[in-house]
Amino acid sequence: MKQIVGRAGMLVLLVLVLNSGLYGQSFQFDFGQGRVEKGYVKVLPGTGFDQQRGYGIDLGTHVVSNTYTGKAALTDGYLTSDQPFYFSVKLPEGNYNVKIWTGDDRGTADIAVRAENRRMFVNRLQTEKGKHRLIEFTVNIRDSLIAGTNRKVRLKAREYGYLHWDNKLTLEFNSNQPKVNAIEITPSKTAVSVFLAGNSTVVDGASEPYSAWGQMFPFFFQPGKVAVVNLAESGETLSGFIAARRFAKMLSLMKPGDYAFVEFGHNDQKQKGAGVGAFTTYKKDLEFFIDMVRKKGGIPVLVTSVQRRQFDSAGRIVETLGDYPAAVRQTARERHVALIDLNAMSKTLFERMGPEGSLLAFAHFSAGVFANKKEAIADNTHFRPFGAYEVARLMITGVRNAPLKLAGLIKPGEPLFDPSVPDAYTDFYWPESPGRDATKPDGN
Repeated sequence: MKQIVGRAGMLVLLVLVLNSGLYGQSFQFDFGQGRVEKGYVKVLPGTGFDQQRGYGIDLGTHVVSNTYTGKAALTDGYLTSDQPFYFSVKLPEGNYNVKIWTGDDRGTADIAVRAENRRMFVNRLQTEKGKHRLIEFTVNIRDSLIAGTNRKVRLKAREYGYLHWDNKLTLEFNSNQPKVNAIEITPSKTAVSVFLAGNSTVVDGASEPYSAWGQMFPFFFQPGKVAVVNLAESGETLSGFIAARRFAKMLSLMKPGDYAFVEFGHNDQKQKGAGVGAFTTYKKDLEFFIDMVRKKGGIPVLVTSVQRRQFDSAGRIVETLGDYPAAVRQTARERHVALIDLNAMSKTLFERMGPEGSLLAFAHFSAGVFANKKEAIADNTHFRPFGAYEVARLMITGVRNAPLKLAGLIKPGEPLFDPSVPDAYTDFYWPESPGRDATKPDGN
């Protein structure tokens, strides 16, 4: 494609590409007042997202621009806000490498970056006065279509409002001084996809306070190397995941060498009927999952169910998941599949936190904290962000212990995590995303 010189020409070119469905084009945006970096499109406070433009400040959030310019065209301007704000780009389904420049030629910056449904990529990055930093990560976006068929994933009604089914990449900028200089988005053709199949303990939770380990998992992997594709949904069983065509969607995207993690059990144990059980129907579905993933050249990874927060009088976790963890362990042995024993590790973690300390990992809140729920919340299955982060750290420990080659793609310097030594709640930084909704996720 020929280069078109000039700001207006670049805008026309970008709109054409964004709306053409092409996968293979880089998109470059220069934020705030100042010169326009060559090849970039200027984004100002009035650049709101619409379908025709294909990019812009989104979801009704507002930003302001710098009032002075600096040295380099790429970083001489920025957009910021005293509230979290969103920027979206209309893109085809796929994995993308994202670069974000942050900082201020005359001041400091303090930013957290999430994508889609609150997937954590940067929990906090601060720059000194006059300094700039480059943030890099790889993100997956998707639609509900199943490639090569005329079928779609059978979404639940509430999923139509989720940011991960809407044919665009949405970035959330949060924290005290989220200053964005520029963004570059490039298709990633070589990243390993790590698919997640699971329930509400795995899902990308859409609204505060509910979170799950799957939306924290991307934080731990090297940019350009790994893209986490979280297809989990609240309330799902393994059989329901298959019936809703979520598994078909996974297989349609999978390439040789990709990983498929599967963690269910919480809702499956409530299924009734003749012959239904952990060592019968559930085990059969696990074997089907393994066979189909291997047929695609993928690498299946079985994960035992994370524990619920239920203690006995001695402060020990009560086993509430029946035979389901044992069925997973047995299937892994029989089929020679990698196993992450999240059930065992989370038992150690929650017991070390204790009955009181573990309240800060789960969705326990006093009455009146959330506008749409007057009574207190006491949820012993679903996590708040801190608990989701701790369980994600357990999963990284599991990846290392399995051992999986994927462990070599964890960020360099990521410390080992011992389940018997949980992080302090006060050390975890999580500025809340917009949209507080105390509606309990499906399932328990």
